[in-house]
Formats: sequence, C-alpha cells, structure tokens
Amino acid sequence: MTAMTTAAPAAPAPAARVGPVATLRQTMTLAWRSLVQIKHNPWELLDLSIQPIMLLLLFTYVFGGAILGSTDGYLRFALPGLLVQNALFYTLSTAIGLNTDISKGVFDRLRSLPIARTAPLAGRVIADTAKQVWAFALLVGFGMLLGFRVGTSVLGLLGAMALLVVVALAMSWMSVLIGLRASSPEKVQMIAFSVMMPLTFTSSALVPDQTFPGWLETWSGLNPVTHLADAIRGLLIGGEVARPVLVSLLWSAGFVVVFAPLAVRAFRSRV
Repeated sequence: MTAMTTAAPAAPAPAARVGPVATLRQTMTLAWRSLVQIKHNPWELLDLSIQPIMLLLLFTYVFGGAILGSTDGYLRFALPGLLVQNALFYTLSTAIGLNTDISKGVFDRLRSLPIARTAPLAGRVIADTAKQVWAFALLVGFGMLLGFRVGTSVLGLLGAMALLVVVALAMSWMSVLIGLRASSPEKVQMIAFSVMMPLTFTSSALVPDQTFPGWLETWSGLNPVTHLADAIRGLLIGGEVARPVLVSLLWSAGFVVVFAPLAVRAFRSRV
C-alpha cells in the first residue's frame, strides 16, 4: 500500500491591528463618503433643509398667535426649541442610514478591507454631525429673516451650536442601537419616532410647560429635552444658562455611558 500524506490547511493569518492614526484617517474617509453621497442624492440635503423651515413657518404663523398671542413672541420662544427638535429627530437618519448600509451589504464589503471595524460606524456618525451644523446654521439664518434676533452674543450663538451638537451626538448612540437592532429601515423609523415624539412634545421645547397638567409638568422638569431647550434659549436670547447646560451635559454623559457600549456590542455582533 502506498502511504498518502495530506497537508493540513494553513491557519488564516490574524488580521493586522489598525493603529489609532490609521483608524482616524479611515473614519474621516468614510465620513467624507457619506457627505459626498449628497451630490448623487440631493434630495437628502433638501429634506434636511426644507423640513425644518416648513416646521418653523408652521409653528410660528399657525400656532404662534394661539399659544403666546404674538407670532414675533412665539418665534423668539420656539426657534430654540425647534433647533433642539430638529437636531434630535435628525439622529434618526443615522439609524436609518446604518440599517440601510447593513441591509444592502455595504458593511460586509467594508469589512473585507484592511480597515478598523469601527471606522464605518464612526464615519457615519461624524458625517451626520456635520449635517447637524448645516441644519443649525440654516434654521437660525432663516429665523433671522423672519425677525428672530440673537439677544446675547456671537459666543452665545457658537455655544448653542456646540451644545446642540454634543447632545445630539450623545443621543445618536440610542438611534445607532435602534438602527442596528431593527430588521428594516421602516422598523427603525417606527421605533425611533415612538421614542423621540413623546420626548419632544412633553417638554418645553415648543410650548411653556406651565400650561401642562401637574403630573406632566413634573415629567417635563425631568425631561432632557426641556433642559436642552432651556439651555439653548439662555445661550441665544438670555436667561439662565449654567444649570440647564450642566444638566444637559450630564444627560449626554448618561446616554453615552448607557447606549454607546450596547451599540458597539450590537455593531460587532451584526457585522
């Protein structure tokens, strides 16, 4: 009998570890990829631009007189709240975009490349943060055309934008988790709206919470959206700043501590 020797298959070589500098470079490249897609899909930018303006016009001229008796007074009150509402609702696009990319196999193709596994996730979040800055500038600019005036200073305006971006970035981890766990973009939208709608409309973002029933006013005082809206108002038109800013930052830290590890774990298990 002739002895036959079969060579054992070679074990796959371990993937090379990606350093922090390369990870940052890859993250920014993928963030730029998400932003460049606007050129091929301009409706995304139009949706980001037109919807906030429509809401500003609707709330100011339809509800303003009924709520505060003056459209000018309501514009001054509501614009900071609409900035908050728009920023939080736009975190849903992060969840929907991630879910769509994963469902279409984009992340599988990226995983086959020698890049950091977290780069696609971080790139998407950074790109959507840049879009948040655009939406903030657009809404404030259009509000000024309607008569809104910043009552503090340029530093107050920049501080409001920075705070809004920080809080939206922190809360986007919750949206990321929803986007990674949901089975389709439609379910992402349904679940996320079910969370964001009550948070926004049971706060002082769009109406004074003194008009709420007692139990709802108590909840509004705990609602992170209320504190963020009060902080943005203080930074833009004057009033208390330190306490609502501090509470908003504490809420942001809480969202990151709770949802970021869960989102990263869901991301690693799914891709």
